[in-house]
Amino acid sequence: MSSLEQENSSRRTEITDISQEHKAYLRRVKMEKLWIRFIQLLILVIALALWEICANYKIVDPFITSQPSRIIKTIIRLYEEGVLFQHIGITCLEAVVGFILGTLLGTIIAIVLWWSEFLCKVLEPYLVVLNSLPKIALGPVFIVWIGAGPTAIIVMTLAISLIVTVLEVLSGFLEIDEEKIKLVQTFGGTKFQILTKVLLPASSPTIINALKINVGLSWVGVIVGEFLVSKAGLGYLIVYGGQVFKLDLVMTSVIILGVAATVMYQGVVYLERLLVKNKF
Repeated sequence: MSSLEQENSSRRTEITDISQEHKAYLRRVKMEKLWIRFIQLLILVIALALWEICANYKIVDPFITSQPSRIIKTIIRLYEEGVLFQHIGITCLEAVVGFILGTLLGTIIAIVLWWSEFLCKVLEPYLVVLNSLPKIALGPVFIVWIGAGPTAIIVMTLAISLIVTVLEVLSGFLEIDEEKIKLVQTFGGTKFQILTKVLLPASSPTIINALKINVGLSWVGVIVGEFLVSKAGLGYLIVYGGQVFKLDLVMTSVIILGVAATVMYQGVVYLERLLVKNKF
């Protein structure tokens, strides 16, 4: 065997060894993910089981805390009455609209502030004040301005999530490496090209983080809005259940809210994976 053939053979062996090591690594990663999911599911099952047992043996008062079996019965009753998906759909629609509008408007405003350094310096103290302002206190004002209805709820969601998005995305823009921007400028790149070729791609992790934050803020805004003005939705069920002491209805609505918020958050995580996959 010639030296060239021996070298090629050793390279093939090395590639095979690396491939086997890589496969073993992927198996370990997969097993770790499965183990994490199993532990998460186990914690949930144990928590629900303990909740049910404690309520059955009167360790906790089921009238106040409810219990999983009563929550399931409440869900079935709402479904049989034909109002379950109506309330869920209204709340989810308001949350999704507020979430999308908050993210898009917040990102656009952040771009405008980055584009104009003068405008950014002028508005900076106002953004800080608006961010620290308790927006929930403005709920009655929005109702008077806009009127009771879904529009007021969506505006309430925007009031809670918009400024946070602006500050988060703008902070990401300002942290971009100046050398990258100078390199594009050296080759005659315009500000728009800097925005589209450098700023937005490099800030994609920041925007994703803003999306994750907005998931929680959007649900907070929607529920607060429904507390104030809604005649339907999960927030309305919580208020109604509290007023007539149907705490099973309150806990059922809270559980459904948790599931819906988790689904929305997982949608953002899936979007993040798609962006990372396309990037690499």
